[in-house]
Amino acid sequence: MWTMWISIAFLVGLSSAWGATWWIRYQHRNRFTRIDTNLAKQQFQLRREWLETEFMKEAAASGKPRGLRWVDVEFGNDVQFACDEANGLLRAFISVTVRFEAIEGGDMEGVEAVGNLRAATGVFEYDGQRWMANPRAIFNLSPNQAILHFKHRTLSID
Repeated sequence: MWTMWISIAFLVGLSSAWGATWWIRYQHRNRFTRIDTNLAKQQFQLRREWLETEFMKEAAASGKPRGLRWVDVEFGNDVQFACDEANGLLRAFISVTVRFEAIEGGDMEGVEAVGNLRAATGVFEYDGQRWMANPRAIFNLSPNQAILHFKHRTLSID
């Protein structure tokens, strides 16, 4: 008799866990249908200067690349938007040019190439409510190449 009740309780618990998992995945997968991409683009343009400043601060504080100090980041004009459906984020990709200098006493001190300008792509994320600077720069890839590389779905926002 107890075996039957234990089996029923186990099946109820298992089906509840499966249902909760399904619901979370369903909500996560459909996040982009709820994001107003035109509003997101407008918000990005309004906050762009602040986001660029935050990007520079966070990237400089990251300690990457090792032995180099972020001196300047110049942002391009073109912005590419794409959906990262795996993480439920809308992302903005902007071409950037980064200038580094060697940290005194570090591994890169004395390397002539340190002063060379580096092409990269800056990444910004929209979680459905606000834009955030992602301190990660994707070096040696244009915004379009970065979108293809990470298999995001490109958005055309007019």
